[in-house]
Amino acid sequence: MSMFCYQCQEAAKGTGCTGAVGVCGIKDEVIHFQDLTVYLLKGISLFSVKARENEIEDEEVNNFFFTSLFKTITNANFSKDVFIKEINKALKLRNKIKNQLVEKGINISGINHDTAIWAGSTYEEIETKAQEVSGKIDAPNEDIRSLRALILYGIKGLAAYQEHAFNLGFEDTNLHAFVQKAMAALTNDDMTVEENINLVMETGKFGVDVMALLDKANTTTYGNPEITSVNIGVRNNPGILISGHDLKDMEELLKQTEGTGVDVYTHSEMLPANYYPAFKKYEHFVGNYGNAWWKQKEEFESFNGAILFTTNCLVPPKKDSGYYDRVYTTGAAGFDGFPHIVDREKGEQKDFSQIIEHAKKCEAPTEIENGEIVGGFAHNQVLQLADKVVDAVKSGAIKKFFVMAGCDGRMKDRDYYTEFADKLPDDTVILTAGCAKYRYNKLQLGDIGGIPRVLDAGQCNDSYSLAVIALKLKEVFELNDINELPIAYNIAWYEQKAVIVLLALLYLGVKNIHLGPTLPAFLSPNVAKVLVETFGIGGITNVDDDIKMFMN
Repeated sequence: MSMFCYQCQEAAKGTGCTGAVGVCGIKDEVIHFQDLTVYLLKGISLFSVKARENEIEDEEVNNFFFTSLFKTITNANFSKDVFIKEINKALKLRNKIKNQLVEKGINISGINHDTAIWAGSTYEEIETKAQEVSGKIDAPNEDIRSLRALILYGIKGLAAYQEHAFNLGFEDTNLHAFVQKAMAALTNDDMTVEENINLVMETGKFGVDVMALLDKANTTTYGNPEITSVNIGVRNNPGILISGHDLKDMEELLKQTEGTGVDVYTHSEMLPANYYPAFKKYEHFVGNYGNAWWKQKEEFESFNGAILFTTNCLVPPKKDSGYYDRVYTTGAAGFDGFPHIVDREKGEQKDFSQIIEHAKKCEAPTEIENGEIVGGFAHNQVLQLADKVVDAVKSGAIKKFFVMAGCDGRMKDRDYYTEFADKLPDDTVILTAGCAKYRYNKLQLGDIGGIPRVLDAGQCNDSYSLAVIALKLKEVFELNDINELPIAYNIAWYEQKAVIVLLALLYLGVKNIHLGPTLPAFLSPNVAKVLVETFGIGGITNVDDDIKMFMN
């Protein structure tokens, strides 16, 4: 049975990937096992909701949720063996929470959805069930299916941010409760369209909460990001290129490489690590190498050193590539054939000695560019410049801000965002976060009275910073509605973390967001119509017409 997957922007033909291999490179059998993992998480949720009603909170179940969901997002984990283990653990934890209820004498006879009762023990049984449940999200009709997709994919993005915060010792039990409540709701065919829409908005609310939690975790641990000029050249030492989003991994790698003669470079979404004060003390932390995730094949060749994936954004390399034997994964990332650095024990560090020893034997990186790029404009830093920004707006020096946050991708039509940024009037400023910035962060767009025309807040989760900045400007200008600000939203999306960012913005009341390069394939015509009519969601057309529309 071939796959069906439409959770990312590059879904084949704009409808969904089918056949043996997806556009991202994932195999159909892996998608099947991913989908069965999610299926079983719904069953666990049905018991967990009942358990929480009876004051049972299980830490093991809570933590399993966000780590498992994180592994199922696009370009994160391509390992069949990993998901077989996830399925077996899910079955074990479902029995655990079920037995806790039974031992307390709680009636569970009403929990009889297939996600809560199916059990398989052999590989053949698991494989058969995985093929049976894989594909489009089960629902009474296409509109409910579309809304369930929005909820599920938003929750997957939320889970990713939840894991990063947890790794730094920050947790919110309300997030666990919501995720499990929402996953249980995905099995409830009696929920109306309106009730599902309300759950979509509630997902956005918890999206704001999880990004605020992660922002607190990052800044408490590593300090507030600062305006920083990041080196994009190389040095003559062997190096490790660290990709992904997990700052805890970044910290531990820097500590363990200190004094080894191995330099550390960031890649793609790890670029904002350069902005944190805590990391600047490491002399062997060189800067950033390369561009967005999808260019990694050619850039990893020239890097010459070892490469560490901490999260998603992995493109499966071919075995005959020049870097296949230099790639390591950790955390949610995984691919059969790569060494995987196991999770840290509580209170301990991960052991990066294997990749460090490998890196020592590698040649120094080949330089592919040189110079610097500037970033570090998270909310704390921008608010320090608030007076300057407000004066520039009042004087007319800044006519409009453009939020161009989100994801990059390999499709040719994403050249639109480079052209869009390049053609924006000189009295506009771009607010960005996420790897979408690589489409324009090396353009020479200048500044307005010392304010750079591209203000990079950081990773995709730092879209929270852009919301904080907007809300502060609303307060400063004494406006009643955030949509009265001179801010336009032209956001690029790729995967599920962008979905939770979008839902968070909708929850905050932001309207007239334009989303591209295409709208999600999982939106039914009716759901798309609701988003357009209620929130003003739109797509993109061509650069000249869109700029004219936004400026008017």
